Amino acid sequence: MKEVSEDYNFEEIEDRWRDYWEEEGTFKTDLEETENNFYYLNMFPYPSGTMHVGHGRNYIIGDTLARFMQMKGLNVLNPMGFDAFGLPAENAAIERGIQPGEWTQENIADFKKQFRQWGIEYDWDKEVQTHDPGYYRWTQWLFLKLFEEDLAYRDESPVNFCPHCDTVLANEQVINGRCERCDTEVEEKQLEQWFFSITDYAQELLDDLDDLDGWPDHVKKMQRDWIGRSEGVEIKFNLADRQGELDVFTTRPDTIYGATYMALAPEHPLVEDIIDDVEDEDQRGKLRSFVKETKRIDQTRRAGGDLDKEGVFTGEYAVNPATGEEIPIWIANFVLTEYGSGAIMSVPAHDQRDFDFARKYDIPIMEVVAPEKGNPTGELEEAYEEPGYMVNSGDFDDLDSDTAYEEIGEWLKEKGKGEFTVNFKLQDWLISRQRYWGAPIPMIHCPDCGVVPVPEEDLPVKLPEVDFIGNKGLSAIDEFVETTCPDCGGRARRETDTMDTFVDSSWYYLRYISAGDEERIFDPEKVNDWLPVDQYVGGVEHAILHLLYSRFITKFLEDIDLVDFEEPFEKLFTQGMISHRAYRCPDHGWVRPENVEEGDRCPECGEALKVTMESMSKSKKNVVSPKELIDEYGADTERIYTLFIGPPEKDVEWSDRDVKGSHRFLTRVWRLVVQYLDLFEEEHELDVEDLDDSETELWRVVNQTVKDVTEDLENFSFNTAVSSIMELTNEFYRVISEGGTDKGLLKESIRRLVLITSPFTPFIAEELWHRMGNDYPVAEADWPGWDEEALQKDRTELAVQINGKVRAHLEVPANIADDEEKLRKRALKLDRISERVDGKEIKKFIVVPGNLVNIVI
Repeated sequence: MKEVSEDYNFEEIEDRWRDYWEEEGTFKTDLEETENNFYYLNMFPYPSGTMHVGHGRNYIIGDTLARFMQMKGLNVLNPMGFDAFGLPAENAAIERGIQPGEWTQENIADFKKQFRQWGIEYDWDKEVQTHDPGYYRWTQWLFLKLFEEDLAYRDESPVNFCPHCDTVLANEQVINGRCERCDTEVEEKQLEQWFFSITDYAQELLDDLDDLDGWPDHVKKMQRDWIGRSEGVEIKFNLADRQGELDVFTTRPDTIYGATYMALAPEHPLVEDIIDDVEDEDQRGKLRSFVKETKRIDQTRRAGGDLDKEGVFTGEYAVNPATGEEIPIWIANFVLTEYGSGAIMSVPAHDQRDFDFARKYDIPIMEVVAPEKGNPTGELEEAYEEPGYMVNSGDFDDLDSDTAYEEIGEWLKEKGKGEFTVNFKLQDWLISRQRYWGAPIPMIHCPDCGVVPVPEEDLPVKLPEVDFIGNKGLSAIDEFVETTCPDCGGRARRETDTMDTFVDSSWYYLRYISAGDEERIFDPEKVNDWLPVDQYVGGVEHAILHLLYSRFITKFLEDIDLVDFEEPFEKLFTQGMISHRAYRCPDHGWVRPENVEEGDRCPECGEALKVTMESMSKSKKNVVSPKELIDEYGADTERIYTLFIGPPEKDVEWSDRDVKGSHRFLTRVWRLVVQYLDLFEEEHELDVEDLDDSETELWRVVNQTVKDVTEDLENFSFNTAVSSIMELTNEFYRVISEGGTDKGLLKESIRRLVLITSPFTPFIAEELWHRMGNDYPVAEADWPGWDEEALQKDRTELAVQINGKVRAHLEVPANIADDEEKLRKRALKLDRISERVDGKEIKKFIVVPGNLVNIVI
């Protein structure tokens, strides 16, 4: 052991190794290999701003796993790219008055710099950027293939339109009637839009979730709920006050005799017709006001159970096809167009939501299913939603409700008023965006030929390179719009919608395999060798749309014989978010933590601040900058704290104070290893039979830690893996303090400590690895194994006799308590035994298993 004269200079160490791995090609992947391949993939980021430590969690997890898998001998592919198109980048560029491409490239450079600072390594030869014409050429090619198969179509539909962003928004992008990006009130418009027919794959997307054993159950449930398959009957209700019918889907046709009112979604096309025909101006205004206010409510809240159910009577009626009675038509805030037809038959006696609404507005409640045969309940205190027996249902009385389901369905079918059907909540994928910053849709509008696809040889349809145009879309750029028809050669106009950025990200994981291929979307042979992705990691916020769209596109590509697999991602892990303390003043808004005065008071007015834990956000002024953290403590400290902070699938709280503890831990590791570096200048073999009890315990802990860390990494339990390494470090210091000096033990144990630490903290590990005399990257070393025998913690104490008299006691692992050779070696090392035996002849060595040894001299 030598004195530690050198401090842990993380800045110098990290600067030394930042370019080393790239120069060595440590993480370059040979795609020609077909054995031991492992495709690890992090969801690629939007380069629309700077990263904070919360963003880092995803990528630090990925780098740690990729390093570990490589050390285990796998041929790891770990690429990275940038989801560069879309509203976030365009809006940020507009705020700064610059062209989106310029802003995006600046951010990509910043992201790459930040990855480098973190020590996160990718095979950059395989990088993709979705705004690169070499990439979106194939996004456009994919559109054309979908169009050829009648899976891309144009239709008029009501859409959410943000006047500030000047584009259509998906329902998920509307929060309480406002744009999630700019908080502008959203309008409804009727526009011609492009759609992908994802509903053609609804059943397949649902069924194949059962095969995704490597996906979290809660993610699969979210997808099942989003697809929303229901079996039931579509029933036609005649309108009493006008020509036409109202189509309703129900899963309970057996309850039709109890339908006492109809409820329409505000978006239902009949609503506007009804309102237009209302003669009373006040009533017309009341209806319009309710419709407008309801449309402002977030769709998720409207579908949820916590919303106060409200409605307004339209003044019109429908005819119940079972009873012939006229029932009132209401507009209600809990009905959605995304499910069924946007109209429901309400049966308050057998649906609690309908029951509450009927009670609130004094609508009749008719019981038609009773718990007991022939025994109606009478006045209900709550809805009865269980199976039972029919009452008040004409010829169907006394049937059990399951039988009535079939018979009433058939009866409605015979009357021309119903059809058995399967319904899905899933809607076709609206891909049109009226913005500049996106992949242009490769279609041409010809006055003579209609809508014509751009020939494949003319791809890509490039975005025009123009100066800053604010929030205007492609329709404002004449030189882009004006073109010729590829069929007739006449004057025509290009499609001016761009594609939803989810289209770009629905297939990017395939392009990494052939990132530079100019002749085809990807090499099918290599893609089929490497995919599906073995491990996909990203935020749970993408659990529905991105993953669903990627699954759809993969299934489509399998149908046209480009890939031989049906699912893109074998295993999925969704990491939680990192939150941080945020301070808000009632008068001055959010306050930066460093500006908060003593007693958590506002620096401007002195008022007490409201302190909450919030997800990191620039708007809330609670982000933690990686640069400041790395400057003060180093990247390895940020990495290990991020992994140690809590289970990676959970949301966690960032603590500036606890970061210091992680730095102190790394300093302890540094001091421990450096003081024993001279051991690596000589040959020192480990002989576990020569170890005393304290040293044996250290060896057991070393092996147990290697085993635990290995299994924890395989199970994404990073926090417990780090904890095990910390405990091992403490054990080192304990043994050293007790005089443990076996050089072979210390050398081998320290070597393993550095190896198992390296995926978590690659900079300090690389420095120590080379100081130990190695001339190749630590990531190219073999991951250590463990000795199962050394893991034995059960120990037995044996009496050690000399000529029948007890002279000492020996504690050994239980599994060697009858091993004469090992017991002899250990017993003779005991001081009280060796001093009596030295120089004397040992005539016999007698073992009574699990009890004693007797040395006869």
